[in-house]
Amino acid sequence: MNFKNSFLVLLVLMLTAVKYAYSQEPLVWKSNKEPLSAMAKLRTEIKAPSFKKKDFVITQFGAVGDGKTKNSKAFKLAIETCSKSGGGRVIVPAGVFLTGAIYLKSNVNLHLADDAKIIFSTAPGDYPIVLTRWEGMDCMNYSALIYAYGESNIAVTGNGILDGQADNTHWWNWNGNPRYGWKKGEGKQTAARTKLHELMRQKTDPKTRIFGEGHYLRPNMFSPYNCKNVLISGVKMINSPMWFIHPLLCENVIVEKVKVVSHGPNNDGCDPESCKNVLIKDCLFDTGDDCIAIKSGRDEDGRRVGRPAENHIIEGCQMKDGHGGVTIGSEIAGGASNIFAINCSMDSENLDRVLRLKTSSSRGGVIQNIFMKDIRVGSYKDAVISADMFYENPGNFIPVIRNIWVENVQVTKGGKYGVYIKAYQSSPVQNLRVVNSNFVGVSTPTRIDHASNLVFENLIINGQKITVPDSLLLK
Repeated sequence: MNFKNSFLVLLVLMLTAVKYAYSQEPLVWKSNKEPLSAMAKLRTEIKAPSFKKKDFVITQFGAVGDGKTKNSKAFKLAIETCSKSGGGRVIVPAGVFLTGAIYLKSNVNLHLADDAKIIFSTAPGDYPIVLTRWEGMDCMNYSALIYAYGESNIAVTGNGILDGQADNTHWWNWNGNPRYGWKKGEGKQTAARTKLHELMRQKTDPKTRIFGEGHYLRPNMFSPYNCKNVLISGVKMINSPMWFIHPLLCENVIVEKVKVVSHGPNNDGCDPESCKNVLIKDCLFDTGDDCIAIKSGRDEDGRRVGRPAENHIIEGCQMKDGHGGVTIGSEIAGGASNIFAINCSMDSENLDRVLRLKTSSSRGGVIQNIFMKDIRVGSYKDAVISADMFYENPGNFIPVIRNIWVENVQVTKGGKYGVYIKAYQSSPVQNLRVVNSNFVGVSTPTRIDHASNLVFENLIINGQKITVPDSLLLK
């Protein structure tokens, strides 16, 4: 066979493979054994980073824990020395340590002693301009309070406190809402946010989208970017300028036994964005926005990067106040797949939704293979299960939501809706199955606008067995 014929044969085989891949039916779980097996396998693939048994105490590098002395240089020197020495723990001992941005380097575990507290400067100039994402849009903006880029084997551990010191006079007022301290004539984020949207739509180079001073785009608290083997464990986190835990384009991430308590604007608890293999376990979230929000980029930037959120386990967490307990979206243009949430408890009159899927036709993307089981709920405000494709302004990228399994969700006090679906007629929510669940105290059991292959199997709401309307029966 000559070269030309060999090439043609290879091309035909490649095209056949592509056609075959795209012709496959999307996954539909027939029993809970399938997602439980997939979750068990995923659990074995997520491993905590390990570190050398060598300690570097920040007071040995000039740090002073009096709550007044700025220790940015001491943190930097201790972390760099630890990393250059092959890694280990950078110890924050008992005391109150003021600092600007902290940059974590490979093989470094920043460890807070039980009575240690890091308070972060409220001076914007203490946060250098770095490559980041702000509300799912790529740009150059203030560093997160703790940041890393392209590092591996990094951690923040211990039982100490991370305090962003945000309040109605620092950071939160940049939101532009008088509720959070903004006053007429003061700077706010509105103009910069609009400009960033424009630059994203124009598909400009993110490194030329320079914000920072005078633009009022608040930084997040902990945001490793493009890192592998990330751990945050044990710490209590309060008063973040914006989102708390925001791993971005990371792989192998563990968030465990963390307590997030703050009710400022956009104070999301944990927002892994375009990450792969994530475990969020035994955490407490009491927040001013979503408790956990899984993301994959906004609109053009999410589609350009094309990295889905995939393979996440949420287990043993407690949710109090928040817009959503487990949320997927809204910055979800890259899609989300294989998200498992089990054995969690949620209870607050200020918790809007238990499982929240939020997207729009400006996002597009596919949200699929979502499994939720063994969830205990007291009060909530809006919906147990909410799937909304009209969260923000429409566009030309119709989203897809499919293969959602919800089992053994027990609600004792209730809220407005049991199951709420608002989808496109051309893209109904597909293959949502609610199994062996009991919702008490619900005002409106279901409000369903466009769903297909919907299954209610022993779903009891307010003492009544709920059946699927004839128009939505499994085909």
